[in-house]
Amino acid sequence: MKELQYLNKYFIKYKFQFLLGLLITIVAQIFSLFTPQLIANSINSVQDFLKQDNASTVTIKNILLYNLFLIIATTLIRGVLTFFMRQTLIVMSRNVEFDLKNEIFRQYENLSPSFYKKNRTGDLMNRISEDVGRVRQYVGPAIMYALNTVISFAVISVHMYSISPKLTLYTLLPLPILAYSIYWISSEINKRSTLYQQNLSKLSSFTQEMFSGIRVTKAYALEEQKGNDFKELSRDSVKKNLSLAKISALFGPFMILLIGISNLVVIYVGGMMYMNGSIASIGIVAQFILYINMLTWPVASLGWISSMVQEAEASQKRINEFLKIEPDIKNNNPNHTTVLGQIAFENVTFTYDDTNITALKNVSFTVNKGETLAILGRTGSGKSTILSLISRLYDVEEGRITVDGEEIEAINLYDLRNSIGFVPQDAFLFSDSIKNNIKFGKEDADDDEVITVAKKAVVHNNIIGFNKQYETILGERGITLSGGQKQRVSIARAMIKDAPILLLDDCLSAVDTETEEAILNNLLEFCKDKTTIIVSHRVSSAKNADKILIIEDGEILQQGTHNQLVNQTGYYKELYLKQLSEKEM
Repeated sequence: MKELQYLNKYFIKYKFQFLLGLLITIVAQIFSLFTPQLIANSINSVQDFLKQDNASTVTIKNILLYNLFLIIATTLIRGVLTFFMRQTLIVMSRNVEFDLKNEIFRQYENLSPSFYKKNRTGDLMNRISEDVGRVRQYVGPAIMYALNTVISFAVISVHMYSISPKLTLYTLLPLPILAYSIYWISSEINKRSTLYQQNLSKLSSFTQEMFSGIRVTKAYALEEQKGNDFKELSRDSVKKNLSLAKISALFGPFMILLIGISNLVVIYVGGMMYMNGSIASIGIVAQFILYINMLTWPVASLGWISSMVQEAEASQKRINEFLKIEPDIKNNNPNHTTVLGQIAFENVTFTYDDTNITALKNVSFTVNKGETLAILGRTGSGKSTILSLISRLYDVEEGRITVDGEEIEAINLYDLRNSIGFVPQDAFLFSDSIKNNIKFGKEDADDDEVITVAKKAVVHNNIIGFNKQYETILGERGITLSGGQKQRVSIARAMIKDAPILLLDDCLSAVDTETEEAILNNLLEFCKDKTTIIVSHRVSSAKNADKILIIEDGEILQQGTHNQLVNQTGYYKELYLKQLSEKEM
């Protein structure tokens, strides 16, 4: 249970609920002792009545009715206490589940993009749902039934021993066999549960990718092939689940067998002791049989408890793997920082650790507040990496980046990112209304602000053409819209944020030339007091910039204004002439 020790902090947090549940369990088990004792008293009373020739039937009736009343009363009290025990401990487990899911979610938010390149979305989802669910079973039902079992066993065993030590020892004789069985079966459950959970993650990842890429699957007519792949994964999942179920199923019959043996021992040994006078009455034998049967469920539940604990251990181990990862990007300054917008790169070199590709090599440039910088270059030249470094999605290895003259690592991380309006190359929209997707940049924006930025992004006319207009609910990842529409909604989202820094990562690649020109004209007015960096493949997006950088294989080949670069021999002039001829054609 080493991995489950991580949850101890939650038991400390909810210690009052836990201790209250423990107290209620103890009291409930004490009340459970009365029923067998009262039944034994009733049997003894009947036995004494039969031995007496002139005994009053009224007296024995009164005794039996009185005992019956006490049995009903103690059973009701125990039932009420058991109800409150469940309410206390199960509610506590739900609170722990809530806290743990939120902790995992916050950790997911803090981890760097490199983490998401190495791990599949389906696996991440499985750990925050299926694995946390199994851990909750440990915190709630497993703990509750374990407490119930231990306290029941302790209370009943002590009481039995106080009545007849010899009969108690014979009755509990099968316990060593039970202990070894639990140890062996629990180990097997742990192994098989881990394999099952790993397979479940593969299945979740495959399903998530399949549905996200359903258009590609249909376009290539791969439905049958992917269906067969899913069948294979499902078949493997069934095998592992059945393997786990088979070993878990051994507990029930085995426990019942041991309880049956204990009952036989009580009847035989207790009967012999009664005949030789070691115990006073036959009622004690009946009392012991009832106590043994009261232990049937607690002892039988040991298998179930052990199974839940082992499954939770396997799941918590998978959860801990991610919770123990230290985020690469940390907020080094808890104090508020005001960001104005001046950005400088000084001899920056950056290599992606997952691919070992050096994306930037000794890059230096400066963008002053209110200026516009355009970055052009071939695919894979390192343009998007510059924007990722400004947003501190990664930290530089060599050189330095400053914002307003201060090291970027020394600026409050959340203030830095709140000061940036970012339009990614691959526009991502949420499964929500178009209005809420735009308001993602400013939650308290009113409808007029949303419409204003939509017009500036030249997407308003498209939106009002939909049946529900701005209330139109988008499909997953914005699949309802075309590529150009998604890009323009993303631009509107960045504009409504009205941040001092605006980063545009090739965000006009899916729009036509006329629409691009309209958006650029609107951006020219919108960005006049903002620091703007535009990454593009088109000269038309860069020609009005204050400065243009040409990047090739992570190095700056050319820099200057449009007029300067168009008169120099090099990549920019070639691109300009090529795109100019295409436009004329």
